[in-house]
Amino acid sequence: MSEEILINITPRETRVAVIEQGALQEIHIERATYQRLVGNIYRGRVVRVLPGMQAAFVEIGLNKAAFLHLSDMLWSASEATAPLQPMPEIHQLITEGQDITVQVIKDPIGTKGARLTTHLSLSSRYLVFMPHLTHIGISQRIEAPAERERLQHIIEGGKSEQGGYIVRTAAEGASAIELSAHQLYLQRYWHSLKQTIHHAAPGTRVHQDLPLLLRALRDLVSVQTKKIRIDNQPDYTQALIFAQDFIPNIVHRLVYYTQQRPLFDLYQVEDEIQKALHRKVFLKSGGYLIFDQTEAMTTIDVNTGAFVGQRNLEQTIVKNNLEAAVAIARQLRLRNLGGILIIDFIDMQDEAHKQQVLNALEQALAGDNTKNKISQVSSLGLVEMTRKRTRESLEQILCQPCPTCQGRGSIKSVETICNEIFRALLRFARAYRGAHFLVLAAQEVVDRMHHEESMNVATLEQSLQRSIKFQIEILYTQEQFDVVLI
Repeated sequence: MSEEILINITPRETRVAVIEQGALQEIHIERATYQRLVGNIYRGRVVRVLPGMQAAFVEIGLNKAAFLHLSDMLWSASEATAPLQPMPEIHQLITEGQDITVQVIKDPIGTKGARLTTHLSLSSRYLVFMPHLTHIGISQRIEAPAERERLQHIIEGGKSEQGGYIVRTAAEGASAIELSAHQLYLQRYWHSLKQTIHHAAPGTRVHQDLPLLLRALRDLVSVQTKKIRIDNQPDYTQALIFAQDFIPNIVHRLVYYTQQRPLFDLYQVEDEIQKALHRKVFLKSGGYLIFDQTEAMTTIDVNTGAFVGQRNLEQTIVKNNLEAAVAIARQLRLRNLGGILIIDFIDMQDEAHKQQVLNALEQALAGDNTKNKISQVSSLGLVEMTRKRTRESLEQILCQPCPTCQGRGSIKSVETICNEIFRALLRFARAYRGAHFLVLAAQEVVDRMHHEESMNVATLEQSLQRSIKFQIEILYTQEQFDVVLI
């Protein structure tokens, strides 16, 4: 599979696009005003312990206290004690006012603060070093038994102190010299970091993960990646130096992009980003998908639309669902949707067809580096799945709630607002005797009051024995109005 990585850099923003087979699959954005926190290590202070939730809030120097759950604490992963004794209560492990070293595993999302763990880890291109554990794990994506055994032997031979490792997928085929160099680097860095932690004050960041430019070289480049295009000279030089020091096998793939045409105009990346912000996604056959993202979950509705098929109804439905499964997998990566996902495929009667669609979805998600889990089709015909959420979705990064509808996705009709105005006039008439009224409202509302509702206005004036005037306020939204006494 052909793959390219495009890196567009401006003083305010870094954007990384992953292109597979000529189509945008992932977009990563990091802004100067807000950078990713995942992977950062802090010296924090416990500000509140919640025994009822088996969790605590920890102050790490951010605007909002971060969340630490018992399941993310070091004790729960202790290989020596966990199988022999019951899990302790949260208040037995930490107390309010205690200093604690934590690492961010999930960025703040919406109204929720960052999520923390005490299972510290340090990453390189090939390895993840876990200083408080002892085991060695091999990525499940490395399937060849001989290769897994080779990697296990190399890492075991290079261990010089307490600590565990996870061998990443990128390590497949790496030489023993390369792996040992990464192992030594991580061990030395941990020694230095321990000294920094020891002298750090609460609320201090003691380790920061790489910026998006270098993180993309470390985490996103695979054996399928043919080119990595960067459109900024100083950052291209920085990437080149980083690659020469830590990932020499990708140096020849780095390309400084100098053409007049903007980098993200290649493969229509800008257009694809705009489409990914829409609720509706059209399929080539004529069907379409509807994405609705809420705080609790994301729902995806599959519709046939203009697709009517050529044979029988069941075959039409299956073909539409199969195409939708591939499109959904791509959209999940592109929009970076996580948490609970509910997919409403078009109802199928044949169990074999249901399994066929599930298999297509699983196969399409095989290239997704984010952990996901798919359930079977429920009794209601829904597919439930989860996808790990560590950062905000594309919509949350690029958009804000609509000031007119306050994030509802709809606004009250003009007729509804007119009825609310009538009720407000009645309330004011009871409270203020003898006064006349001036109603300030949007153009559409005033127009309706002067036309369709004119008879009702006249009837109300006669009933109240007071005049009612209307004035257009061009800055008012359709839902805004004010009643003024005159």
